[in-house]
Amino acid sequence: MTQRIFLTGASGCIGQYIAETLIQQTDHELFLLVRDPNKLAIDTAARPGITILQGDLREIDRFSKLLKTVNTAILTAAAWGGTQATFDINVAKTTRLLELLDPAVCQQVLYFSTASLLGRDNRLLEQAGQIGTDYIKSKYICYRQLWRMAIAPRITTLYPTLVFGGDGRKPYSHLSGGLTDVTKWIDLIRWFRADGSFHFLHAQDIALVVRHLVDYPPRADESRQIVLGNPRLTVNEAIAQVCAYLHKRIYFRLPLSPQLADLFIALFRIQMEPWDRFCLTYRHFTYENPVNPATFGIQPYCPTIADLLKISGIPHP
Repeated sequence: MTQRIFLTGASGCIGQYIAETLIQQTDHELFLLVRDPNKLAIDTAARPGITILQGDLREIDRFSKLLKTVNTAILTAAAWGGTQATFDINVAKTTRLLELLDPAVCQQVLYFSTASLLGRDNRLLEQAGQIGTDYIKSKYICYRQLWRMAIAPRITTLYPTLVFGGDGRKPYSHLSGGLTDVTKWIDLIRWFRADGSFHFLHAQDIALVVRHLVDYPPRADESRQIVLGNPRLTVNEAIAQVCAYLHKRIYFRLPLSPQLADLFIALFRIQMEPWDRFCLTYRHFTYENPVNPATFGIQPYCPTIADLLKISGIPHP
């Protein structure tokens, strides 16, 4: 059955991967909300049924009539910095959009939050609301408000872990821009071992998960709280995989103690906010039952560190 899908943040990193995947792999009618259509690097004329809406969440009431007809809403748009804009867009305007949806028509909302809100048991992490960045705090506040809304039973909340993505056409994620720094410093990094772990996922794999959920929403007996990520990786495993890709041998490793980490912070004059300090001591940002394309029997685009480096254009000696 063809759906009417409303996508916010369509010109962002995740948004463009989602839009392109839905254009190429579905016949759904798409309404793409973007502030600047010139930033869309995907072929929006590839098929009929694609409408570009110029605007942003600050003026979401302009689209109130359309939103009443939407079957699925995918909310990726977010403000990252600037206190007033961050809370206005990530909380006030996002909840306003949800109020404009008709629960009798809209079958699913795919709302993008952040895994930084969650502890290792997938429950809300109080520190996120107390000392998180403005972005994290705004997502925390929005989370608290979602479940009081009429559309709440239709909301599937997605919690991306570390997101990579971007290329010559699509914008890079915040992390992808730092991959070259990792390879630049690997000759130093490889001599240390650290106590920590994480998940990551490429934006294309996020798009594949979204494409599946659009047609196959969680059943009544399935959770609508979904952490997006590949299987858990320790920091040491990740370093070893980078070294293997770059053909860098590891002869031995020195433990990177909290005291040594503090020395590096002081030596390189790294600015540490309270949230940064918390992350440094928390260390294991891992979650239960992370979801990626393989969860649904779909071939992943970027399941390993080696794949990530190759896709990102890091030379393989």
